[in-house]
Amino acid sequence: MQIAVCGIACEKCPRRVAGTCPNGDQGCVPRENKFCAVCTCAFQRGVRLCFECPDFPCETTRQGPISYDYCQYISGKESPA
Repeated sequence: MQIAVCGIACEKCPRRVAGTCPNGDQGCVPRENKFCAVCTCAFQRGVRLCFECPDFPCETTRQGPISYDYCQYISGKESPA
């Protein structure tokens, strides 16, 4: 199973399933990518997965395929109710 930089299995990513993944078969890996801000951000920050970044979740995370609320939940940085 290929895990994307955002942390989900590429095979389950809505963009990949729809055939609109800007990274094609390579999947989302940290690299400069004008079509994917999440990949570029991870590359610039030197992390393999967004979850490894101390600023996760961030505004760039909102652009990814995972719900931002879920990102807050798994990071332990939930918004106050």
